Amino acid sequence: MNLSDLLFDLYPYAKSLHIMAVMSWMAGLFYLPRLFVYHVEQAQSVPDSLPIFITMEEKLLRVIMRPAMVVSWLAGGVMVLTPGLVDWGSLWPWSKGLSVIAMTWFHHWLLARHKEFAAGNNTRTGRNYRIMNEVPTILMVVIVVSVIFKF
Repeated sequence: MNLSDLLFDLYPYAKSLHIMAVMSWMAGLFYLPRLFVYHVEQAQSVPDSLPIFITMEEKLLRVIMRPAMVVSWLAGGVMVLTPGLVDWGSLWPWSKGLSVIAMTWFHHWLLARHKEFAAGNNTRTGRNYRIMNEVPTILMVVIVVSVIFKF
């Protein structure tokens, strides 16, 4: 069996795993900025809640989002490497790829914001986090439209 045959055999598994991992990653990318909004706007008024917010944010990042991002990239890589699957002359793989890179940047931006919260150095408002909460939605739309319509 050669590498092409192996990639074709792995494709349905990689695609299934990719979809599940992306769903988990996206759930975290949608929820964490909302947690930051609550952290900024509510944590000061609820006694002893700051450590709870920090723990929830940390666990979401470390236990759900990071593994889901890594699996999304790995399973996506298997699909990209499967011969004949991607028409590199089209726009769609490039728009999807750039959007995935932007999604990864956003993930790391959230991680940096969590570190600021943990250190007690957050300077952003709830409104800032509400606005940033739209980033994964916009990127998701670009990715899904790119993959479905393959323009």
